[in-house]
Amino acid sequence: MIEKSVKILKELQYPSGVFSASRQNVETGYNKAWVRDCIYETLGLEATKHEREVVKTFHALFDIFLKHEYKIDHAIASKPQHRYQYIHARYDPSSFEEIWEEWGNKQNDAVGAFLFKVGELEEKGIKVIKNNVHRRILEKLVGYLNSIEYWQDEDNGVWEENEEVHASSVGACVAGLRKISKLVDVPLDLIQKGQDTLNNLLPRESVTKETDLALLSLIYPFKVTTKEQTAQILANVEKHLVKERGVCRYLGDYYYNNGKDAEWCMGFPWLAIIYGQLNKPRKYAEYMRKTNDIMTTNGEIPELYYGESKTFNENTPLGWAQSLYIVAATMKSK
Repeated sequence: MIEKSVKILKELQYPSGVFSASRQNVETGYNKAWVRDCIYETLGLEATKHEREVVKTFHALFDIFLKHEYKIDHAIASKPQHRYQYIHARYDPSSFEEIWEEWGNKQNDAVGAFLFKVGELEEKGIKVIKNNVHRRILEKLVGYLNSIEYWQDEDNGVWEENEEVHASSVGACVAGLRKISKLVDVPLDLIQKGQDTLNNLLPRESVTKETDLALLSLIYPFKVTTKEQTAQILANVEKHLVKERGVCRYLGDYYYNNGKDAEWCMGFPWLAIIYGQLNKPRKYAEYMRKTNDIMTTNGEIPELYYGESKTFNENTPLGWAQSLYIVAATMKSK
């Protein structure tokens, strides 16, 4: 199943290096490339030592930031006042042009995730920084997060919805700044401001959301939670959001809602990874079984199942979910 999932994941990678979020001929818009999804989609390939494809993706993401460097410069010079002035979250997979459709494009976590993974890959000896031009981009992304005041910036969050301060966005930036500080200059207070926000918000995701699937990112891959915060987040997610065929993003989610909140498949392998890292084999095995149960007959993991149903939506496979499954499955042999 690992080999089959790797094959499924590789089929989502465009010649340019970026990934589509789902199948490239899907008509939902998921044939486009999200910065965040691309990063998560590399995790499974990294776990299975497909480093060439990982490097290709990060070089493509650097190219995207270089193409839109003028926008980063403008945001550093003057704090953005409008959504379009923020770094965009979604791009044409061939031309790297922004997709201009209004989509909740203020997604600070994507910038944090990029900085985090660049720093982590370099730390592991997987060289994704080619030259000083790449270093310049990294330095400017640090300046960008400072200019937008990420620690108190109301963004659209991982789910691209209402603007508020999201713990998952702030935490991604904290993780990114910490990791990249080993490679470029990062003011210590820039990290501390985000940490202070996290300590005030957690275990909540935001003022309006007590718990949220996106909070799992703070445990894996970002590792910015204390032991107590980790336990609280997991307890809340399992109590309120874990369902039969997936994990709800948050209570009252209207996306693909059929009268019940949709059940997102990525939640199961995500929880498996976390419990594997926490050395809780019974919980790890439980969520791996749940993941296997919601796979399609050809091994694909859907984006979601409609609430309390056996019907999954058309965004199948979801590359992000397939990638997390690969990470979780490869942990078994460690």
